[in-house]
Amino acid sequence: MGNEAKAISTATAKRMTGGDILVAGLQRWGVSDMFGVPGVQLDELFDALHRNGGDIRLVHTRHEQGAAYMALGYATVTGRPGVCAVVPGPGLLNAGAALSTAYACNARVLCLTSTVNSALIDRRQGALHEINDQDGLLRSLTKWSARAAHASEIPALLDEAFRQLLTGRPRPVALEVPPDILAQTAMIAWPEKPALTTPDIDPDMIAEAAALCADAERPMIVVGSGAQDAGPEIRRLAEILQAPVVSRHMGRGVVRSDDAYALPAAAALPHWKDVDVVIGIGTRLQQLREWGYDSALKVIRIDLDQAEMTRVTPPTVGICADAAEATALLADALAARGVEKPARTAAFAAIRAAFREEIERDIQPQMSFLDVIREAMADDDVFVDEMTQVGYASRYGLPIHTPRTYVNSSYQGTLGYGFATALGAQVGAGARRVISVNGDGGFLYTMPELATAVLHRIPLIAIVFNDGNFGNVRRIQANKYGGRLIASNLHNPDFVALAETFGATGIRAEGPQGLREALARAKTVDGPVLIEVPSDLGKTASPWKHVHGRKVR
Repeated sequence: MGNEAKAISTATAKRMTGGDILVAGLQRWGVSDMFGVPGVQLDELFDALHRNGGDIRLVHTRHEQGAAYMALGYATVTGRPGVCAVVPGPGLLNAGAALSTAYACNARVLCLTSTVNSALIDRRQGALHEINDQDGLLRSLTKWSARAAHASEIPALLDEAFRQLLTGRPRPVALEVPPDILAQTAMIAWPEKPALTTPDIDPDMIAEAAALCADAERPMIVVGSGAQDAGPEIRRLAEILQAPVVSRHMGRGVVRSDDAYALPAAAALPHWKDVDVVIGIGTRLQQLREWGYDSALKVIRIDLDQAEMTRVTPPTVGICADAAEATALLADALAARGVEKPARTAAFAAIRAAFREEIERDIQPQMSFLDVIREAMADDDVFVDEMTQVGYASRYGLPIHTPRTYVNSSYQGTLGYGFATALGAQVGAGARRVISVNGDGGFLYTMPELATAVLHRIPLIAIVFNDGNFGNVRRIQANKYGGRLIASNLHNPDFVALAETFGATGIRAEGPQGLREALARAKTVDGPVLIEVPSDLGKTASPWKHVHGRKVR
């Protein structure tokens, strides 16, 4: 972001309002897009955007959850901060699910919000949008949050917000600026930007990790979202060690799915019991909790979050570092040792092929739909999943070829997050196309953002699989509770007509071939497209066999 940031003089102070300071600070950090909903407590910020924000594209949404989800999608696809602005109280609460999802996804989301007027904070006098302990709420949803008590504090606080976003473990941050502080004027001279540093790497830890790896006979590399910018280094390490690179959902695309060393987690699970050294890079390494561990398994962790390393069990070697930097050093150390391992790529290819054959046979019709979607995507197009039958299967069944092109809600499992998140992803993706898959239940959570898509000409392709149910709920009720169905059936609109009412293109597609034809048409449309695919839950295989892990050691 530094090269594209707008230069702001630090030589002379200038009188500015709090709103102007915020806008100038966003420009200073290279922010080019912003999502938000205006409201009285943010009037001074939005007026400042009108007067000074020509370099910032403002996408105003129909709901605060839409704005925050769009910031999440933007941040996930670009790796840069996604910025949203929401009013305090109910507006912030509306954005809460998106902030909790951004926290789970390690996404760089900056939430700008306000409060009641400064003199009324914590007075409990019933001021408009007042809620108790709003700053406490923000602390529970973010990595860092702060409140400006004077306009002159905004530059340093905003700089700290971006420092928190761009160093250490990525997670959302928030800045509260009361409405009177947004209107307040102050003399501002911008300080130097804070240094964006990564931890110094302990060479002894690299040497210890290299010694473990050199002796390993059946190593495995597991990657998560923290490895998204370390693909080449991880690929080199995999080749030296002849180790598979395993990803579940947040690490998908670090190494492309058809690479000789890539394995989906579901395919790797049966072989976990034989692993003697696991190298977790930028990952929670949930395999330790779900698949099990014992004294025969040596654990190497590379992570920016020191606390994460010991959350399940202390590692044999823990390296607190940037994923790319530490992985490169580890590969260098192994190369210097002259480490050569017997080739294992033929075994990996056999595992991939057997797993693919199994899911193509058993997970239908989801796999047929996913094959059609992948066929329609360029390598760097983006796929945004949802809590729906096709979305679950995509976690292991959709090949991903490029980093930051698979968007998932991680452990939050946020039903209804997908459509709005995909709109933000499309803004961030630019000329690349984004495809969003939704169930009929989840889609209606943020369906009004169709209006946002049309207004701002966001060319998202959204697919809605319509089975008339909260499908997963209904499946559980049918299988676990003796078919006692309650509150799982849905009444839906005509989704094609709904899209056209908003001014979007609506297409109905029957089956995989119909979806293939619909996607070909959708890619020629300069604007948002909604494709409805009627489906039958009763004829849809359960995708769960390969989603959840099981203990094998």
